[in-house]
Amino acid sequence: MSVTVVGSIAYDRVKTPFGERERMLGGAATHFALAASFFDEVRVVGPVGEDFTDMEVLATRGSNVDDVERVAGGETFFWHGEYGWDLNSRETLDTRLGVFESFDPKLSEGSRQAEILFLANIQPDVQRAVREQSQAGFVAMDSMNLWIEIARDSLVATIAGVDCVILNDAELRQLTEKPNLVSAAREVLAMGPSVVVAKQGEYGAALITAEEFFSLPAYPLETVVDPTGAGDTFAGGFVGWLARNPGDYRAAMAYGTALASFNVEEFGTERVLRLTREEIEDRVQQLGAMTRLALTV
Repeated sequence: MSVTVVGSIAYDRVKTPFGERERMLGGAATHFALAASFFDEVRVVGPVGEDFTDMEVLATRGSNVDDVERVAGGETFFWHGEYGWDLNSRETLDTRLGVFESFDPKLSEGSRQAEILFLANIQPDVQRAVREQSQAGFVAMDSMNLWIEIARDSLVATIAGVDCVILNDAELRQLTEKPNLVSAAREVLAMGPSVVVAKQGEYGAALITAEEFFSLPAYPLETVVDPTGAGDTFAGGFVGWLARNPGDYRAAMAYGTALASFNVEEFGTERVLRLTREEIEDRVQQLGAMTRLALTV
């Protein structure tokens, strides 16, 4: 199968307690594509400005960038943030939407025909318009607290038209006004999707369907340098695995978790760019060994 991802392509300036990068490649579509491309063909849809110089990096492992729109006279989306010692929280110091502010995605025939579509975090009306263009048989989406606060009805309408929702656990509770993860996920399933994935940061991720609840811890790391893009990398691993192995949700969780763990070891895309499939498989095997439970009665 092939995968289309629609979302942001950005430059980030990031500072953590372990260092700083003045300008590094980022954006949800970027992190997703670099992860998903380990498993299948990825078509990237998003806008960049005249200042964008990393098209070859974006096309790593053969990702198709024909639908990346270079906007004349525009500036690529830019985000500047700083993390403290608690890497689960960050302070946004500057956001310049640039060409992303007027992004109106039009899918090419190849992107429309991809079997899987991932709607990265963008305005829910835009996500829904993209969904209506796509012929994908499996559609997954991400969102954020901003859209829950200012565009909840639109977000709920978009959720109703997808198969899988990937949000962090706080966003799930905020969206549904339910007090815990399980009840919140059940509420989202009632909106239309068949799969809900709750990202839980350093605690891992959980998958909820009508039939099951499955949870994996995060891979234990001694060194975490920069969590920027970890959630999108997780989504890329999860959805990318499903493109090759439809319905294999538990293994998809393991591959998403493994890829996210590599992402945070260095700044931005640095670690994932030189990552090998063998390293991923080894870490997935380690996750399996850590979470296997053999009971004797």
